[in-house]
Amino acid sequence: MAGNARDPGVSVASRLFALLAVFDEKAPALTLSELADGAGLPIATAHRLVRELVDWGALVRADDGRYVVGRRLWKLGLLAPDQSDLREIASPFLHDIYGATLATVHLAIRDGDEVLYLDRLAGHASVPAVSRVGARLPLYATGVGKVLLAHAPREVHDRVLRNLVRITPYTVTRPAQLENELRRVHREGFAQTAEEMTLGACSVAVPIRSIGEDVVAALGIVVPSIGRDRARLVAALQVAAQGIARSLRTR
Repeated sequence: MAGNARDPGVSVASRLFALLAVFDEKAPALTLSELADGAGLPIATAHRLVRELVDWGALVRADDGRYVVGRRLWKLGLLAPDQSDLREIASPFLHDIYGATLATVHLAIRDGDEVLYLDRLAGHASVPAVSRVGARLPLYATGVGKVLLAHAPREVHDRVLRNLVRITPYTVTRPAQLENELRRVHREGFAQTAEEMTLGACSVAVPIRSIGEDVVAALGIVVPSIGRDRARLVAALQVAAQGIARSLRTR
């Protein structure tokens, strides 16, 4: 098994990476035995390596004894050029949207078959939300995710449509219906959801384009309901997205 300390061909670095790879959105906090099992390591080896990761700040031991990803590891991830530059450029525009709408604002990119949230400003309205900075959620059930899915490579598009899982009673799980929505995103330039990821939360999102007009990110707003505010919200997002795009092109 990969990462097994009994395999002399496996490096210490590989074992450390195997431990870190056990964490994901569904398992953000893990016991030592869960880490050892997930990485294929003997418990003694896992204990030694986890202790080193804790000492360095990559992991933190919570009060219940489980381990979570530490801030030092997250800060390193934010130094990736495509993320740090985008967050820095987009930040004032996110604050402008927040100031104009007082709604929760999201900046996100596609990471494989999921949407990865790079930044989030929490709105004044009490809207239930599972999003947070660093969270990964399904592309097909979020506003920013639908924007990114609409512009994703065909293989990603097909793979996601084959694995539509109902999250709330309103989640779109029929491929034909989602296909129609994605075509509308292309045609109208924005996506919207109504309680598809979380009950009581609706969203609107627009694409952010690079120099070559490729969609590199999505900008979204989460509100209790959309109603007659849709045009206003879309307009605010589009102005901000265009500003972010212009700033990206001058870098």
